[in-house]
Amino acid sequence: MFGIYFPIVLMVIIGFAFALFFLGMSAWLGSRRATPYKETTYESGVEPVGNARERFSVKFYMVAVSFIIFDIEVVFLYPWAVQAGILGWIPFAAMMIFILVLFAGYYYELKKGGFEWD
Repeated sequence: MFGIYFPIVLMVIIGFAFALFFLGMSAWLGSRRATPYKETTYESGVEPVGNARERFSVKFYMVAVSFIIFDIEVVFLYPWAVQAGILGWIPFAAMMIFILVLFAGYYYELKKGGFEWD
């Protein structure tokens, strides 16, 4: 039984070994000189302006909702679509319910103005 999972276990062990190796090498070979320029706040290549506790626009959250809707849709629909011919009617009905919930989220975002990019 373990022989079936041996390649996966070996790959995970090798992955962790590489991660630990590179973390150790960066700590060993990396620069440790702290300068005032290195200690400054860095945000997307631009100096931050204002307070970090500002309120975000609702548009920001609508973009996040649309990302979740479309990302989750692809993650679940693609494997289902690959195996749809052999799964049968019960998984088909479950996926239709899932798509209905996704369309409810899409409709909610449409009504809230999440797709209006002014």
